[in-house]
Amino acid sequence: MQEDVKKTTPPKLYSQTEDAALKTAAVYFGETLFPYLGIEEKPLGIAPTEMIRLEIKKMYEDFNYQMTGNRWFHFEFESTSITLDDLKRFREYEAVTSRTYGVAVTTFVICSSKVKKPLSQFTEGLNTYRVKLIRLKSRKADQVFRNLSAKNKENIQKADLVPILLTPLMDGQMPQKERIRQGFAWLNQPYNSICPNDTQKMQAVLYALASKMLKKEEMEEIKEEIAMTLLGQMLMEDGMKKGIQKGIELTKIVIKLSAQGESPENIAHKLQISLDEVNKILED
Repeated sequence: MQEDVKKTTPPKLYSQTEDAALKTAAVYFGETLFPYLGIEEKPLGIAPTEMIRLEIKKMYEDFNYQMTGNRWFHFEFESTSITLDDLKRFREYEAVTSRTYGVAVTTFVICSSKVKKPLSQFTEGLNTYRVKLIRLKSRKADQVFRNLSAKNKENIQKADLVPILLTPLMDGQMPQKERIRQGFAWLNQPYNSICPNDTQKMQAVLYALASKMLKKEEMEEIKEEIAMTLLGQMLMEDGMKKGIQKGIELTKIVIKLSAQGESPENIAHKLQISLDEVNKILED
């Protein structure tokens, strides 16, 4: 009986829209933001970021890019101080990726921490491992928004909006949450010289950075600003579809378990839902 429950437990449904948004962010990041980060080379394309080891341990990296010369550039975003454990984790990513795909990997860590000298290398045994730090602390997020406010909206170009995407990594007095909030507000406006497709891509990049830089409760606090954007509307519609599908699957499981003689109390316990939910499904 227990085995049947495991087989029929509703699967975790992954948001395809959010996945697409993050992939769009990765592409746009590589195509547009490399120059702003001081990287002159252009990526050939995005590379896989999910690495699977022998024990089926999934390792999720942030962004990977295929470069010339059989090389990959690997990017990680860190909003807190870089620790020795972080560096060992990055080294593990590199080793597995290099072994799996037969490529040379360079790791760039985009660090928004206020630590003046972040840890970027360590020596263990005969080897020294190091990452390439990218810091934008010489730039002020507050100034980016002041510059935009001083411009006539009709004259704003895409190049004026791109720095918004990097404000979470900059220095300044403005809190991270407010930078993200104002960023979405600017990117949600129509501009004569910028096509909606470009602003939607920028929204995807900002969303990806917000999900890495903000705490869950902070993301909840700015969800209204995100929901007002075209990207937010797509995520919301996808979430509604996901909820409907999950409800259908859950109903099937409850009915099946009830037909097998399980009591409503046992069903609620096994599926980790409330007894009221079980009774409502059985009554309908």
